[in-house]
Amino acid sequence: MQDKKHPLYQEVLFEDSSTGSKFIIGSTLQPKEKVMHEGKEYPHYRVPVSSASHPFFTKATQFMDTEGRVDKFTKKYQRISEQVKQTQVKQEEAKKEKVKKKK
Repeated sequence: MQDKKHPLYQEVLFEDSSTGSKFIIGSTLQPKEKVMHEGKEYPHYRVPVSSASHPFFTKATQFMDTEGRVDKFTKKYQRISEQVKQTQVKQEEAKKEKVKKKK
């Protein structure tokens, strides 16, 4: 192999953030965080889903989010709906003022 053409291959400690399970796999990933595991220091990388927590591998019948989909939707669009209501109120007030000025 030529020098400086290939990324560094090393053992990396992956941690499933939902279950806390840890496993070591060889990877070219270069995380900055390092952690001691079983007496040896490894580069540490957190993953949101792994085979320890994915429903396909755990044979779970349903994958539950920490928040429901409806809750996520309402939180996301709550700010926008409040802005729309405020603009509607301002438009109504402006119409009332125009009517008063005409009289």
